[in-house]
Amino acid sequence: MTRITPEDGIAIVTGAGSGLGRALARQLCDAGFTVVGTGRRAEALEETGAACADRFQPMPMDVSDFAAVERGFAESIARHGALALLVNNAAVYPKRDVFDETPELFWQSMAINLGGVYACSWAALQDMGPRGAGRILNVSSYADIAPLPASAAYSVSKGAQRVLTRALIADLFDRFPDIVITDWLPGALATDMGIPDGLPPETAAQWGVKLALMRDQSLNGTIFERDMELLPPRGLKAKLKDALMMRRPRPRRL
Repeated sequence: MTRITPEDGIAIVTGAGSGLGRALARQLCDAGFTVVGTGRRAEALEETGAACADRFQPMPMDVSDFAAVERGFAESIARHGALALLVNNAAVYPKRDVFDETPELFWQSMAINLGGVYACSWAALQDMGPRGAGRILNVSSYADIAPLPASAAYSVSKGAQRVLTRALIADLFDRFPDIVITDWLPGALATDMGIPDGLPPETAAQWGVKLALMRDQSLNGTIFERDMELLPPRGLKAKLKDALMMRRPRPRRL
């Protein structure tokens, strides 16, 4: 299994000012990486940096500001070196009833949760593409499969994000098989966007970091939930063939 090391380059974690993003950034710093963390609140990024010693580089930025994303990524790479890993974690979950979710507010959420993932991935690929190698981990959700009340923008944007992952792989895999893109569903967390009795973000981050540092080509397009791979649905023919050959597909665990 090919793994990313600090010698391969830096990591960028979006939404690093709190919750899961902060936990991911801290654990990547502990693993020896220089981590550039984005967020809309400079003071929150400073708090993350205080927990990460001198390996954390704050980059105050709204991922829905596409010009700022392009500029910020280019400056970070010029200052700190090649980009080995991008973790697309930034998202908003406004929890608004459809009568309160105006079209303008809906598209603001889409611009962050979907547009931000594309903008950051595009900016990362400007460095990864010429080198032919890199790792992108998209923090995803099941919100599109079973939407909760007051979650229209979040559910639609997170579902579209998983489609985006597949579309990026369709564009890239034949030419750049060593640029590996994976969706990761961390589960319900005890964060501002999560639930009070959810999983501690530090626990989920252990799985996320382990997955993020795996850059094997076989991980392209895979989906992991918490610490286990979700195998794609198999048709009847495939199931019969498995039965005849006495084999059972086994998901990978982190």
